Amino acid sequence: MDLDRLSTETRNKETLNLDQMDPLEIIQKMNQEDKNIPSAIEKQLPQIAKVIEAVINSFRQGGRLIYFGAGTSGRLGVLDAAECVPTFGVPAEMVVGLIAGGDKAMLKAVEGAEDSKTLAKEDLQALKLTAKDTVVGIAASGRTPYVIGGLEYARQVGAYRASLACNEGAEISKYSQTAIEVVVGPEILTGSTRLKAGTAQKLILNMISTASMVGIGKVYQNLMVDVQPTNQKLIERAKRIIMQATEVDYKTADHFLNLSNFNVKTAIVMILTDNDKETAEKLLKSNQGFVRQAILKEEK
Repeated sequence: MDLDRLSTETRNKETLNLDQMDPLEIIQKMNQEDKNIPSAIEKQLPQIAKVIEAVINSFRQGGRLIYFGAGTSGRLGVLDAAECVPTFGVPAEMVVGLIAGGDKAMLKAVEGAEDSKTLAKEDLQALKLTAKDTVVGIAASGRTPYVIGGLEYARQVGAYRASLACNEGAEISKYSQTAIEVVVGPEILTGSTRLKAGTAQKLILNMISTASMVGIGKVYQNLMVDVQPTNQKLIERAKRIIMQATEVDYKTADHFLNLSNFNVKTAIVMILTDNDKETAEKLLKSNQGFVRQAILKEEK
C-alpha cells in the first residue's frame, strides 16, 4: 500500500496553515481533532472485546500477552506492559512489550529495525513464544514489516494473533485472527502518528490489559486488589483499598494488611469472612483469586 493512500499519512485540510497559528490556535485544533478519537474506537469495540477474550484464555492457560511494534507503537506496548506489574501484581513475564531495535529503541530511534521481518521472529523466539500466548502486533500505518514478520511467526507457532492499526484495509490485518482498525483520520501534523493515532492506540491498550486483568480476578468491585505495596505511597493505597472494600477504619485496615503479610486480597477476605490468614488464602486459591467468589462461597 502506497503511503499516500493511508489516512494517517494524508494532509489535514483543517491545519494547512498550522505554521501561521499561535499556540492557543494550535492546541485548539489539536483538542478539536482529539475529540474524534473515542468515536473511532467505539466502532471497533466488538473487535477489541474479541482480543480481550483471547488474552483471558491465554492467561488461564498460563500463557502471556505480548505486544510488539516499532517506534511509537512499540513504545506504547512496552509502556502498557510495564504498568501491569505494579497495578495488578503480575510477574513481568506475563505481559511483555517488544519494540523493534530492543530496549535502546525506547529512547532513541534504531534505524532500519522496523523494516526487518526477521527481527520480530528472533525477538519472539527469544521469549519462547508458544501456542498458549496471545500476541498483538501494533502499527499505526498497518504495514510495518517488523509487525508482519512477528505475526507470521506467531501463526507458525499457533499463538493467537491480533493486530492494531489506524488505517482501513491494513496489511497487518491479513496476518491476524482479530484485526482492530481504528481510523482517526489525518494528523494535524502530517504523518505524525504519535498524535491521534498514538492516543487511540494507548486507549485501546488500556482496554485490553485492564479488561483482561478483570477477567482473571485482579479486580474486586472497581478496586485494584492485587496492587503490590512496594513503597510508602502504595502501602497507603493498599490500606485505602481495604477500607473501601470492607468499610473498616484506617487502624483496622492497617492491622489486617500486616496480618495478611501485605496481601490486599487476603486482608479483604479475612475481614469480610471473619477468617484467619490461612483460611482466606485457601478461599482465594479455590476460587482462582476472585475475591467476590471467595466471599460468596464462604457465605454459602
